[in-house]
Amino acid sequence: MKDWFTITSESLIAIILTAIGIYIALVLITRISGKRSFSKMSSFDFAVTVAIGSIMATVIISKSVSLLQGITGLLIMYAIQMIVAYGRRFKGIRHLMDNKPTLLMKDGKIIEGSLEKCHVTESDLKAKLREANVIQLSEIKAVVFESTGDISVLHGSSDKTLDDWIMDF
Repeated sequence: MKDWFTITSESLIAIILTAIGIYIALVLITRISGKRSFSKMSSFDFAVTVAIGSIMATVIISKSVSLLQGITGLLIMYAIQMIVAYGRRFKGIRHLMDNKPTLLMKDGKIIEGSLEKCHVTESDLKAKLREANVIQLSEIKAVVFESTGDISVLHGSSDKTLDDWIMDF
């Protein structure tokens, strides 16, 4: 237990150099693979982002994982993400990888069962409506629980209609 509060100069230098090395590798690989690397476009993207963070932390702190092993892990995760991003162009793979958005409200009315299905409370919904500057329920065209976990509020004056293309799930 006494080892919890001690650090040698050798291990401190190793952590510093490893952190710098894995950070440089992360920046370079991200620049090569593109902005999508840290997007939240699908649950798979989120999982990859968490995995990248886990790889980085493990490489920096663990003595049993080398910098080269960590960089290899990053390269593999980025390669998998790029392959899946390409594959998502095809409907079958997209349906396999992506969650489908869920309509929570339409025309100012809560859709029964949708909140429970998405584990969203009415107070969560009200907070999102306030965040979107909705002042009357009649302004709400639709509220969508997106595949990323975000909640989108589509609202406007009553004379405007919602384009079907936007609501095509």
